[in-house]
Amino acid sequence: MWMGKLYALIAGLMWGLVFVGPLLVPEYPAALQSVGRYLAFGLIALPLAWLDRAALRRLSRADWMEALKLAAVGNLLYYVCLASAIQRAGAPLPTMIIGTLPVVIAIAANLRNARRDGRLPWARLAPSLLLIAAGIACVNQAELATLRAQTHADLARYVVGALFAFVSVACWTWYPLRNADWLRHHPGRSPRTWATAQGVATLPLALVGYALLWLVMDVSGSHFAMPFGPRPMVFIALMAAIGLFASWLGTTCWNEASQRLPTAIAGQLIVFETLAALSYAFALRGTLPGVQTMLGVVLLVAGVVWAARVKPVPLEYLEAEHL
Repeated sequence: MWMGKLYALIAGLMWGLVFVGPLLVPEYPAALQSVGRYLAFGLIALPLAWLDRAALRRLSRADWMEALKLAAVGNLLYYVCLASAIQRAGAPLPTMIIGTLPVVIAIAANLRNARRDGRLPWARLAPSLLLIAAGIACVNQAELATLRAQTHADLARYVVGALFAFVSVACWTWYPLRNADWLRHHPGRSPRTWATAQGVATLPLALVGYALLWLVMDVSGSHFAMPFGPRPMVFIALMAAIGLFASWLGTTCWNEASQRLPTAIAGQLIVFETLAALSYAFALRGTLPGVQTMLGVVLLVAGVVWAARVKPVPLEYLEAEHL
């Protein structure tokens, strides 16, 4: 259990990096940042796949199809929406919306995996939901106040950014549930091998996505300098760093955590990603968060800590109580 939580902490620290990437290259389209990141992830996975080729050969066609689905939804679609959200609404609000994932995943796992992992009593989970909702409301109010103070504020752009963040939540609620299913059903397989397999599966998707994006931008008459934009060295270095640390290392550590922990508990530990992302975002701004933002963070953490204290109860025990 403690090793699982440690792996989840490292994964959160790595994943927090993806929230500052769109802020470092704001002139780059979100779709290009997504396919660029996962092209880097796929290329990094190739030599790792060669070293792990014996284990990868043991994967069936169904396993590779599952890796492909996880790569499409949990990698490409998720990051397109997240980068779009951050570019439109800034980093703090999307980070807090993503911060609801611990409880959203816990609820989904509660409904879906109760027979396998046990059920979290709903009455004990309710206070955490209220705390997290209050935390998001606080950060939202603080960011809206900052937006209104700007001369050329665009409220519609901010709202669209928030909507993109909610789509990201949907993608990454589906991903860990399906990913944990595979890992729990294959306890003898290496989480590192499964992370590498997802990287290999991501590569053709990223290549096709890159080519299609280039074609669409060319046909539409875009003046954006493809394939690597106006700052090619910065873009390539950033995508390589995020591909290595956030995609491969983060996924490997998350797989290790998912194989050791019940899904409802592992999902709650995504709060580490939220805290890391907020820390990185405000460090990049060069400012400290305001009182209202800090209150929102405290409420979010309190909600997740509350949820983490709720232990799953075996479904058979609950059913016996009702007899």
